[in-house]
Amino acid sequence: MTTRLARGGRLLNRGRALEFTFNGKRMTGYQGDTLASALLGAGQRLVGRSFKYHRPRGLVASGAEEPNALVNLGEGGTFEPNQRATTQELYDGLAAESQNHWPSLEFDVGVANNYVSRFLPAGFYYKTFINPRPAWKHLFEPFIRQSAGLGRAPKERDADVYEHFHVHVDCLVIGGGIAGLAAALKAAEAGREVLLIEQTAHWGGRAPVDGAVIDGAEADAWVKNTVETLEGMENVRIRTRCMGVGVYDHGYVLAYERLTDHDPHPDLPRHRLWKIRASEVITATGALERPLSFAGNDVPGVMLASAVRDYVVNWAVSPGDRTVVVTNNDDAYRTAIALKEAGLEVPAVIDARTAPEGPLVERVRALGVRVETGRAVAKVKGRAKVEGVAMTMQAGEGAVLEVIDCDAVAMSGGWSPVVHLWSHCGGKLVWDDAQAFFRPDPEKAPTGADGQPFVRVVGAANGAMTTADVLADAGADAQAAPEAAGPIEPVWIMPQGAGPELRSKMWLDYQNDVKVSDVQLAAREGYESVEHTKRYTTLGMATDQGKLSNINGLAVLSRSLNAEIPQVGTTTFRPPYTPISFGSIAGQARGDMFQPLRRTPMHAWHMANGAHWEPVGHWRRPYCYLQPAETVEEAVQREVKNTREAVGLLDASTLGKIVVKGPDAGRFLDMLYTNMMSTLKPGRCRYGLMCNENGFLMDDGVVARIDEDTFLCHTTTGGAEHVHAHMEEWLQTEWWDWQVYTANVTEHYAQIGVVGPHAREVLDLVGGMDVSKEAMAFMDWQDGELGGLPVRVFRISFSGELSYEIAVKAGYGRALWDMLAEAGREVGMMPYGTEALHILRAEKGFIMIGDETDGTVTPQDLCLDWAISKKKDDYIGKRGQARSHLTDPERWKLVGLETVDGSVLEDGAYAVAEGRNANGQRNVQGRVTSTYRSPTLGRGIAMGLIRRGPERMGEVVEFTRTDGTTTRAKIVQPVFFDPEGEKQNV
Repeated sequence: MTTRLARGGRLLNRGRALEFTFNGKRMTGYQGDTLASALLGAGQRLVGRSFKYHRPRGLVASGAEEPNALVNLGEGGTFEPNQRATTQELYDGLAAESQNHWPSLEFDVGVANNYVSRFLPAGFYYKTFINPRPAWKHLFEPFIRQSAGLGRAPKERDADVYEHFHVHVDCLVIGGGIAGLAAALKAAEAGREVLLIEQTAHWGGRAPVDGAVIDGAEADAWVKNTVETLEGMENVRIRTRCMGVGVYDHGYVLAYERLTDHDPHPDLPRHRLWKIRASEVITATGALERPLSFAGNDVPGVMLASAVRDYVVNWAVSPGDRTVVVTNNDDAYRTAIALKEAGLEVPAVIDARTAPEGPLVERVRALGVRVETGRAVAKVKGRAKVEGVAMTMQAGEGAVLEVIDCDAVAMSGGWSPVVHLWSHCGGKLVWDDAQAFFRPDPEKAPTGADGQPFVRVVGAANGAMTTADVLADAGADAQAAPEAAGPIEPVWIMPQGAGPELRSKMWLDYQNDVKVSDVQLAAREGYESVEHTKRYTTLGMATDQGKLSNINGLAVLSRSLNAEIPQVGTTTFRPPYTPISFGSIAGQARGDMFQPLRRTPMHAWHMANGAHWEPVGHWRRPYCYLQPAETVEEAVQREVKNTREAVGLLDASTLGKIVVKGPDAGRFLDMLYTNMMSTLKPGRCRYGLMCNENGFLMDDGVVARIDEDTFLCHTTTGGAEHVHAHMEEWLQTEWWDWQVYTANVTEHYAQIGVVGPHAREVLDLVGGMDVSKEAMAFMDWQDGELGGLPVRVFRISFSGELSYEIAVKAGYGRALWDMLAEAGREVGMMPYGTEALHILRAEKGFIMIGDETDGTVTPQDLCLDWAISKKKDDYIGKRGQARSHLTDPERWKLVGLETVDGSVLEDGAYAVAEGRNANGQRNVQGRVTSTYRSPTLGRGIAMGLIRRGPERMGEVVEFTRTDGTTTRAKIVQPVFFDPEGEKQNV
């Protein structure tokens, strides 16, 4: 059976038929259809089952607010559940399946829940598990878990492509109805850069459907002219199928663009997530029609009056041959007019108001439609489809006056402005008693850092409900004739005095099966907060996030509590406005791009010269450089010896580099580091330790003072992002009034270490700077040139050797590396990797974050008391370090370890002690933190944390290997090589 009308359909291209399937059944629609309109046009009224009771569900709405028509789309790698049939555009070959039923949509055994609904009231989930008897719990828990969730999760890897897009604009306008178009045009004419987005595929919103007249012409003509004007302006970008997802602080907005959902293409992105910064955000998101609460308002064929109008006018689809309109406001009369003009019957308009007046009412009467005033729907007849309505008095208790035969019902309970985006960023709402809705409160607008509002709402979203008012509110130059309309009469329950039997059949949340009686029960059981009621009943927790149900549910709750609606308040609106795909959130971060490898400018050189790679955070660093017929261990030993005896070349570009700048930069760094940084002179460097608030060491590195207000903080390779986030957290939450700016510039610069006795000779061969001891002392830095390249040279050492670390802009990194490598050949220079770096530092007793630390180690544990300032009152972690368990003399402390037989200790091996613990295991008194074979010393060396270690020099302790054998090692000083530091100061 088809319900497609022979004429009309302003959005249809009847010249192109499209085939699709629904639950395996082949159907036909037209280009321009949504899946919903195509289903309705093919006579498919039943589209799904409700979540809890598995009641039959039909279409209620025509847009993103639709709660019932959720379908599975695609298969395999393109499968996606919970897609709205009302927003999915039809394309040839589309395959859709309905959800939440078994074995079929028409015959669902889950409907048995409906017949025991009296035992499944609001909160039954919670009540079932309050001190349940074991047998009770085991009986119901598997059933409830199996029933949870909508749709089924995809099993195959997503085959589609997604992307992110960043943009900055002066003015972002969200919503492409007449308010949004007018606001965008006004902003563009003022010379501002404008981005206008609209979530549907068409401009104009409701105005063309509702027959609005603008500047004496039909709304369609005005919309077309305005869009063409905007398209011709260089400072304007416009996008359809692009939804405003959420508005955040400082004019940051996310938008979700569906690029190819209407025309799938394997080589093109499916969705795009826009990340927008706007000086001003204008939301013109319109309003949503509310349903009415009467018994049987969920029977397939009961729809919103505006949706009926949309299907008739836009897609030439008849929801029924005989449609009863039930309303409490004038707007629903437009639906009666549209139905009559399409040649369809309207047996009656049932108006809850006692004396409605106005041109729309009179026009409907003039069309010969019966208008019943002061009346209500007592009950909808039918189960899987509408068969009629029982009419009663609105002021009565539900006694049936008459049964009117019909096969569809168009209901309208008034309109609610779409205030979600306004609310996302902190905008407050005010209750408009005359129009019975919440609208934005202009006195409580979200403000930016300058204290000025950055979000503005226009049109129906702002409470302007006539065409003339919408245009005026948006600042349009266009004019529309004033529309006389009678006042709305708030109707939250129909009829007013409905008893328990009727209230238990009035549905608020169609998807979650929440009834009027459920909300009233929650109120009786003490749930006075709207947020608590929402969670107790699951009202508004469905995929539509209460777009249709929340205001009606709130009104029912307020009446049950004998409170005013504003007093009860609203639930919290949270982004996204409607669900968005996980793929769009991830963008290109998938597969190899999920966590992209980070490579230094010298990566290709390393590859060509035998690099054996090691992952260090997101970076890949050379572990060593293999020569022909050489093992990894042999390569490491060679690199260490060559660096100690001649000169080594190290790619240190991965070290974190964070600029800290501002009048309070020194003060800020004094709080971040355990030692004093504000006294550091420009041109000098200082080693610093950074702790978290618990007092545990989190990072270390060299800080260089660039000028009076600027410092450059070096961090460990894996620590740059974490340290930068740590800085920003404290600046934004504790010291927000300090004048400090931070920037992570790690990837902006390459950094190269020239290390060893002949390091100075290499730089002299390259030429351009005086790097003598007199010109550049240990812990100095200077700007200059090497080989004609602008560089910054730091005289710092992590090896104990004469060492220079040379920073250069990343684009010059490879050129400088090649220059140094070529010059260094004369003095035996070789590159060395991370393992040689670790051995060199261990020979000198230098700690490594992540080896000597594990998140529970303090600087004092590492015998680094010398790096803790005695001159300042406070730093992050100082109070934590004063706690009794961190000052316990029995704590493990850093020492050096030498095996008695010269072997290499096992990494992480524990030092055992006499006795056994409560678990019967041998007591532990320490562990190995770093262990290597030192080619410089010709034996194994190690560092470790030992109980009271520094007090036990010369004592031999026993370490247990993983195979159960033990190794004996002597406790020694952790500095194994050049304890006086003569080589690094040469």
